[in-house]
Amino acid sequence: MATETETGIGYTIRPVGEVPDVFEGRYPGAMRLLGAPLASEQVTMTYREMPPGTGGKGSYGHRHKTQEEIYLVLSGRLEFKLGDEVVALGPLTAVRVAPDTVRSVWNEGPEEAALLIASTRSEDTRDDVELIEDFWPAS
Repeated sequence: MATETETGIGYTIRPVGEVPDVFEGRYPGAMRLLGAPLASEQVTMTYREMPPGTGGKGSYGHRHKTQEEIYLVLSGRLEFKLGDEVVALGPLTAVRVAPDTVRSVWNEGPEEAALLIASTRSEDTRDDVELIEDFWPAS
């Protein structure tokens, strides 16, 4: 579907499944960055599909210099490590995470989960993010 801003109406429609997966098959599930394909100027959203046993557990976490994020669990059940705490969230539950809070998400299973992440749009998110190695050790 095309951007409709040329007509002056001011909207863009994109089916999520048509947005490229940044994992490109190198990691289970999918992560689709929706801001640029929607021609967003101020906000962005990321759609993530997480099969059981995927996410940041046994790996790194991250925090931001300026971006807060809102995570909305669409389906399944996900564990979030937020600083030193681990919380489990089910469908249609949201959590706001302040920029300086280190975070990571994990799907213990048994079913696939879907997650929507909202934040302010940034031209280069790598400039705003800090990775924290060994943040969530595997049990």
